Order: sequence, then structure tokens, then C-alpha cells
Amino acid sequence: MGRIEKALEEALKKKQAEHSASAGLLSENAASGDASAGLCAVADNPLLVTINAPHSVIAEEFRKLKSAVVSMTKQSGFQNAILVTSALGGEGKSFTALNLAVSIAEEYDHSVLLVDADLRKPSLNGYLGFDMGQGLADCLTDNVDLGSVIIRTGISKLSLLPAGKSVKNPVELLSSLRMKELFFEMKHRYADRYLIFDTPPLLPFAETQSLCSYMDGIILVVRQEMTPIQSIRDSLALLQDKQLLGIVYNGVNPQSLNSRYNYYYYNRYRYQAK
Repeated sequence: MGRIEKALEEALKKKQAEHSASAGLLSENAASGDASAGLCAVADNPLLVTINAPHSVIAEEFRKLKSAVVSMTKQSGFQNAILVTSALGGEGKSFTALNLAVSIAEEYDHSVLLVDADLRKPSLNGYLGFDMGQGLADCLTDNVDLGSVIIRTGISKLSLLPAGKSVKNPVELLSSLRMKELFFEMKHRYADRYLIFDTPPLLPFAETQSLCSYMDGIILVVRQEMTPIQSIRDSLALLQDKQLLGIVYNGVNPQSLNSRYNYYYYNRYRYQAK
């Protein structure tokens, strides 16, 4: 979406200023996953296209993406851990992770835990209108209980694990044994829950490669007229031994979509054949 997404970001900032006083954090009960009553403060923000523009071309493409992901992750058991990344920054990975998570959470059969694992530049709490409290980094550094920092967003069956406090060593934290333990705790906690991880860009930072090794599936986001071809090739080379589900092609003006789609979903074989 390019210029459109930039405009949406500006609109989101305005919404956050208007609603900051009403943001509510919801703690997930460590034993049952139940949360206390609360509110998603910016449920109407324009980046949530699957909620606020459900009949739009973009929302429809996210539903197609959801259908592809659900189908591919149920071919052999329930492969519920999905990582969303990009080659470089600014390609729309967080936007994609957020709307994919919402789309899956609206299904009858599944709940979703959206994990902000981009400890360098966290954004998901802001998109959803929550102040940054404790989160993943606090669980990793201070052994804070995972269930106590998960937020029920108020959007369908979507919960959020925010990034948490600022840290100086994200590579070491996300590559640690503690991170591995937390990952498997999240993965096996609920039989019907998808985990959607938003991570730092793949090429500039090492921690994303460490997280990829745990995942059941990886989605790479690239942006039209922004992502260099060589960066895509370098990213695919890094992911060649990982479970790459496909590539989301972002950045097409919705008004130009006729026979073309705003998001193209390729499995690895189809992409390599081109």
C-alpha cells in the first residue's frame, strides 16, 4: 500500500492521542487463560483493516492469506507457530502479522496469541492502543510469569504478548534457553491456539534467524518497488532450511487491483520456479 499505509500510520497516531486515557490491560490467568474485563482502546484504528474495512479488497486478501495459512499448517498435525518477517524494515511485516492474526482469531475454531518479538522496534501494542507495560522482555530477563503479561485485546479471540521493557541485548535474549522454554510453553499451552510472531527484519538482525529455528512456518513480507531483488534472494537463502510457507507481496495500490491482488501468496516451490 505504500503511501496509503503511511497515511494510515498518521491516522493511528491521532487515534492513539484521542484514546490513550482509556487503554486497558487485561491479564490472562496463568491456569485457564481467562482475562478480566477490559477494552481495546483503539479497536477502530485504520490499520485494522480486517475489522474496520471487512468488505475491502485488502481485508479479502487477508482472508485468503488466512485460508492458505490454516490449510498449510494442518496438513500434518496442528503446526501452530508462525513467524512473520521481512528482508528489511518498512515493508509491512507488523501490519501483515496484525491483520493475519485478527483474521484467524475471527474463525470459530481458533484463538490467536500475537507475540511482539521485535524487541528493537515494538509496535503491536501501539497499533492496538495499549501502553507498553510488561511483556516478553520482562519474562526473559526477570522471569515474570507469562500469563500475567498477556493482554486480551477485546477483538474476537485475539490475545497479545507485548514486547515489554526496552533491552540492550535482544540477540542474546531471543537466542537464549529461556526463550526456547517460553516458546514451547506458549506452543503447547492451548490445543486450538495459533502463535503469530512479529520479529525484526531478517537481514539486518541475527535474532530472527534464531527464532526461525523454532517455528512451524515462516512468512516473508516484501514490498513493491521497495525491496531489492538481491535482498529477497539473500532472505530466501537464509530461510532455505526453514519452513517457509510463502511470500506476501505488499504495497500495491488497492485501486489498481483488477485481476491482480494486493497480496500474492506463493509456496516456496512456485516462487523458486519463477
